This record gives sequence, C-alpha cells and structure tokens, in this order.
Amino acid sequence: MTAIELDGVTKRFGDVVALRNVDLTVRDGEIFGFLGPNGAGKSTTIDILLDFIRPTSGDARVLGLDAQAESEAVRSRLGVLPDGYDVYERLTGRQHMEFAIESKAADDDAEALLDRVGILDAADRKAGGYSKGMTQRLMLAMALVGEPDMLILDEPSTGLDPNGAREMREIIREERDRGATIFFSSHILEQVEAVCDRVGILRDGELVAVDSIDGLRDAADQEMTLKVTVDEVTPAARDGVTDLPGVSNVITNGNTLSVTCDSDSKTEVLDALEFAGAEVRDFSTEQASLEELFAAYTTSEVSA
Repeated sequence: MTAIELDGVTKRFGDVVALRNVDLTVRDGEIFGFLGPNGAGKSTTIDILLDFIRPTSGDARVLGLDAQAESEAVRSRLGVLPDGYDVYERLTGRQHMEFAIESKAADDDAEALLDRVGILDAADRKAGGYSKGMTQRLMLAMALVGEPDMLILDEPSTGLDPNGAREMREIIREERDRGATIFFSSHILEQVEAVCDRVGILRDGELVAVDSIDGLRDAADQEMTLKVTVDEVTPAARDGVTDLPGVSNVITNGNTLSVTCDSDSKTEVLDALEFAGAEVRDFSTEQASLEELFAAYTTSEVSA
C-alpha cells in the first residue's frame, strides 16, 4: 500500500494557481521530505491531505483512503505537527497530552511521551509560558499519541536548538523503524538531507523532482569538487588539469589541488596529473550539497 497518492491535483485560489497537476506517490514506511521556496505550494498540499481545503481538480489518497470523502478515517490514523500551532495558554503540558490521548481514544502514558520529547520536567507548567522550542516538543508529543500510521510534520525543527533538532531526527527514525510513514516539510535542508529516504521539490506549484539525494545530483548534473594531494604541484600539473574540458576551476593549497569539475571528469583529472609527472598520493570528492541542489531545481529549468 502506498501512503500518499496525488493524481493530477490542482488547486486554484481565484486567479492564483497554488498547485498545478501534481502527481506524487509516497511509499509506505519511508521518510519523505517535501521542499520548496515560500509560496511553492507545500502548505497547500498538506492542507489537501488533511482535508482542510479541497483540490480544484484531481484526487488525493492517504493510507489507501480518499483524503476528502474519508477524511475522518484518515485523520484517525495520522499524527500531525502543524506549522505555527497555538497552544492553550492556560493548560499545562500534561493537560494538552491528556486531551490528545482522550481525543484519539488511546491509552498512551502522557508522562512517557513528554519524557520522550524532553519536557517531562515542564509537564505541570502552563503551556503559555513555554518557549518556542518547548511548544514544538509538546506538539510532537501530541502527534505521537496512538502510534499513528503516518506522521505529517510541517517545519518540525522550528524553534529547536541543535540538540533538539538531533533528538527530533532520532524520533523520526524511531517512528520509521516502528513502521510509520513520515511526510515532512522543512526549510532546514541539513535536516532533510540527514534523515530522508527521498525528497520532492515544488516550484511554483509544480512538482519538479522526486528522488533520493543522490538521484537528484545525477539528474541535476551538478559539478563536484575533487581534492587531490600530490607530491608537488608543478606548473605543468596545474596547467594540465586546468585545460581539461570538464574542469571549471582549480585552486591550489600547498600540495593539494581543489578541482571543480563535471562528475564524469574525475578520471581525466587524475590521468592529467600523472601525465604531467605528479605522484597522486590521495584524493577525495565533495558532492553538491542539498542546498546547492535545491537552488538548482528552484531557480532554473532543471527537472527530474
């Protein structure tokens, strides 16, 4: 069973097209990152999955159910961490958890969940006094109630310090290992790259890429940096590499050359150095970061 299926989903708000003919399949049990610049349509997509808004055309299915016709059944199997959620300021963290547990007719231990997200010591404090990071942890604990089949997380790292973000990633992996599907939107690309099995990228309401990070690199044909340490960087060695067709830049630092080149040019670079009489002692490659790939897919005509 697929966890999410979007088939030709379009959403218009008057003359504005927020989503245009989006087809997307999210596999059961995967961690799927949903990316795009502000206004690309990420929140609109999530709102359609949760039946907060209806698509203008197309169909959306979640966990094998029609997201609109069977929305109540869908939501009973989801855990949701929305972006910008407002807590009930006069209720304690414990009371928030008890409300979530009762709403889902679950038998979770409120203290155990608060402990899991790291705010058990604040269980009996009013949530109106929580920091932004603590509020985010509370919302995550509420999303985990009932061991949902899918977690939909909208900007889950908002307000978290580096330790909190690391703990969030650990919980996401634990939920995936339990069998849940994780679908989350984030602008913190390092978080996405660290935890996702696949990502989808929206641009102007259109889904321009869906793949693993490595697959996106291959499709975008991004340059890589090859760092080569030799016995001595001679003018002949540097010129031999600089003149190669696939090389765009060469920087030397001591006996190391940093060569920016096409991904297919690595062997030619090493051969050129050896032909020039340099002894290659070590080399490593640095692939394009997700940030660079994101820029390539959202500011150009690259598509996968």
